[in-house]
Amino acid sequence: MCLIRQTSPGIASPAVGDLDRALDVLLDPQLEPIVDMVARRTGDDTYEVASADGTVTFRRVGPGPDGYERGDVTGVDPLADQSPDHLVGLEAEQDDPHPTRARNSYPYAYDHVAQLFDHPAAPDLCVLHSAAHNWEEQGGHRGEHGALGVVQARAPFVIAGKGVRNDGLVARAGRLVDVAPTLAELLGCVSDEHGHHLAGQDGIVRTDVLDPGDGRPRHVVGFLFDGVSPNVLYAMAAAGEAPNVARLIEMGTAYEWGAMAGLPTITLANHTSILTGRLPGHHGILGNAWYDRASGEQVITNSQATWPTAMQHVMSGVDSLHHAIHRADPGAFTASVNEPCDLGADYSTFEFFRRGDVPPIPASPEGLPHTTERFVRPSKDYSWSSVVDHLATEQAVGIWSGHYRDQSYPLPRFMWCNFTLTDSAFHDGGPFSEIAAASVRDSDARLGEVLTAVERAGVFDDTAYVLVADHGMQETDPAVRGDWDVALRDAGIAFRDEGYCFLYLDDE
Repeated sequence: MCLIRQTSPGIASPAVGDLDRALDVLLDPQLEPIVDMVARRTGDDTYEVASADGTVTFRRVGPGPDGYERGDVTGVDPLADQSPDHLVGLEAEQDDPHPTRARNSYPYAYDHVAQLFDHPAAPDLCVLHSAAHNWEEQGGHRGEHGALGVVQARAPFVIAGKGVRNDGLVARAGRLVDVAPTLAELLGCVSDEHGHHLAGQDGIVRTDVLDPGDGRPRHVVGFLFDGVSPNVLYAMAAAGEAPNVARLIEMGTAYEWGAMAGLPTITLANHTSILTGRLPGHHGILGNAWYDRASGEQVITNSQATWPTAMQHVMSGVDSLHHAIHRADPGAFTASVNEPCDLGADYSTFEFFRRGDVPPIPASPEGLPHTTERFVRPSKDYSWSSVVDHLATEQAVGIWSGHYRDQSYPLPRFMWCNFTLTDSAFHDGGPFSEIAAASVRDSDARLGEVLTAVERAGVFDDTAYVLVADHGMQETDPAVRGDWDVALRDAGIAFRDEGYCFLYLDDE
């Protein structure tokens, strides 16, 4: 039975026939090499995920990732394997770089699908591309992400320093929405009667990594290596190619199975999830692009032009870790370095852009420290990201020294520092490429500069550190190309495809 997604009054809803026809096209076995599965909401708290060889329905009966009941299964259940420990380790990932659905897993799939459709601008259908799909026609890359599969969802999670357990690499998994609640607990932020530190949080406090026996840290520094694969990162740390990451792992705890991104497993949606503790459908940054039927406007958040103002799309009442820290310590100074999710931060890189006071940007990365020249010249993205991350390092080091751009700063209670180079390089060459490895080495060196600045400030032993990414990255198969939009248009279906996965029907 085909039900209609609930929509707001006055907003067009697709006819049953349009949904059925679109699903028939998308689930045709001829598209199976590029379409892994299609997700949709079928009613109040009921959902369906369908593939070419089977369908599963489920419904929400309670909060959190365990609050779901599986319903009917037709054929092969596409979400049968939700294990977070699948394809762990670099060798396992390289042995099966783009697994078929039968060889893949989809951790926390029920919750990560359902939350997407809680957003008022959720699509009628969410198309999840296959692990092998190379988005060549859409300007795609050798490395890709965005879907539910474990490699695309899996991000590294490393936490170290004061107040943190020293267990090294452990066989465990979490979610990116757990990061903010865990850091809030570590810093002693106020919680409500439910133990929540942030309004509407989906994540939990990872008490398994905390050890407050020697007191809480006075400072926390967070690092985000955009789009880095934990299998690659951990292997390079173990081999001595990422010594600063290795240092954090050795003095703290790292989840070998990673921390899973929410759907869609893309940049700005999960940057915001990390710092608010909410999944994308609950904080308002639904993806890099979506369509707002209420206003009739396309929303784009992930571009150089829109990053500084992306947080205007966050839903009312959304908390950030910066807010939680200020509630506990009104005099605390917090900093958001090169991070678009800067809600509540006292210092923000993007505030310079919003007020038209852009920091001086080097004309090229040539001569900048920690920059692999071999890839700077042939890759425009590697070149630009090297400049951006150099500026981020310069800001972070300056703030920890007490002075940046003719202004003095106190030591941050909390600093979040975003590095973008890894995402550019992993997209360009894929996660197993030399360009990807070079980006990890460059980023590790920049992370080391910030650690040195904290040491010079005399507070290294009174500080905790966390390193994550916003999603994983999967090797694609260059031979697996194609565009489901072409098939939909050939079938005469009227639709919008935003972010190349969100389908809105009955909209030209």
